[in-house]
Amino acid sequence: MESVETIEGLSRTYKVSVPKADLQKRFDQRIEEIRPQMNLKGFRPGKVPASHVKKMFGKDIMGEVVQALVQETSQKAIEDADVRPAGQPEMKMESDMEKVLEGEADLAYEMNVDVMPEFEPVDIKKLAITKPVAEINADEVNARLNQIAEANPQFDKRAKTAKARKDDAVVIDFLGKLDGEPFEGGAAEEHTLVLGSNTFIPGFEDQLVGVKAGDEKEVNVTFPENYQADHLAGKEAVFEVKVHEVRAPKTPEIDEDFAKGLGLEDLDKLKELVTEQIKNEFGGASRAKAKRNLLDQLDEKHDFELPPKMVEQEFNQIWQQLQAEMDAGRTAEEDKGKSEDDLKAEYRTIAERRVRLGLVLAEIGRVADIQISEQEVQQALINEARNFPGQERQVIEFFQKDPNAMAQLRAPIYEDKVVDHILDTAKVKEETVSKDDLLKEDEE
Repeated sequence: MESVETIEGLSRTYKVSVPKADLQKRFDQRIEEIRPQMNLKGFRPGKVPASHVKKMFGKDIMGEVVQALVQETSQKAIEDADVRPAGQPEMKMESDMEKVLEGEADLAYEMNVDVMPEFEPVDIKKLAITKPVAEINADEVNARLNQIAEANPQFDKRAKTAKARKDDAVVIDFLGKLDGEPFEGGAAEEHTLVLGSNTFIPGFEDQLVGVKAGDEKEVNVTFPENYQADHLAGKEAVFEVKVHEVRAPKTPEIDEDFAKGLGLEDLDKLKELVTEQIKNEFGGASRAKAKRNLLDQLDEKHDFELPPKMVEQEFNQIWQQLQAEMDAGRTAEEDKGKSEDDLKAEYRTIAERRVRLGLVLAEIGRVADIQISEQEVQQALINEARNFPGQERQVIEFFQKDPNAMAQLRAPIYEDKVVDHILDTAKVKEETVSKDDLLKEDEE
């Protein structure tokens, strides 16, 4: 193998060549490896002549040899140059591959790869991080309890002449029919339905606004095309509805009975759970703010050349997401009125920041020997699969078969572990702030 290196900033280009004689040698060796396992008609098992193997499978075998040699020689070129790649190399074949596969030409290709920059990360022990915190007081707990009460209303029977309004509950009997015939699962008696809850077929609840106790009404609806019951999907149906009661919502008293109605043993237990929920919410916001302060400092304290392909890849990902948002009519207020060139310049700066911080965190993690356990990866995979109910197995198989997808799953786990390591090592000062300031979202 011969390799010639060209250096341009962090970009490296290697011209690699393998003589056809070396290809032929590996080709012959590969044939001898597979001949004992071959079983072809007209030959005894394992006794197929090499000449016949070449005639029948020569190009396929040479293709395997070339693929293996490209992988080996590209890796050796990188190792000989003593560099750390920043991403996957780009390959460009310079040989006439048809002649290479026929054993008539040398293998020659060009490999372009960005390498990791050399830099000394900041001493994290000297970092001074501000971590905002907010106190949990009785008013905050009571406000959260009131939100829970409002989300779990009780209903009082209204007068017989009262007409149902949105958010009222109606107690009804109903019988659904397709083409005049009842269908399975389309009937119930004394069913309580909250109008506006969107728990029934679209249009059903709207048609019951204005009914009163004793009314009988026909409700006409069309089942959605994607309805879970195939025999009903897209079909028009008529429901015969009889109204027994109309009930008005009211916010319940926050007492022992309310807590027990939520499945808890008493009011103290409900308050304990609410306090813990707020504590977790505040804690997450505090860490996010501390992380942002940390990242700002790391960005400010590091200035080195960035691998151009990494920046371009990050920028393209950001730009595609931005364009999708703009196409959907969700352009950020601060981006409106800006030219495409101005937007690209701003978002390229963001891409450069992300790449720089990613490299700094990776180097700090490498020095600290931070590792991700297989258990952590599997838990992240399970959590991701749960976002797609009914498709969990397909999601898990997709990630297991796609190394890039698995890398994207591992990246945030690793980043969080490195950030936690830095926050545990640096000087962290807590600063008491208001709840509103703590929960206020930072700009990108």
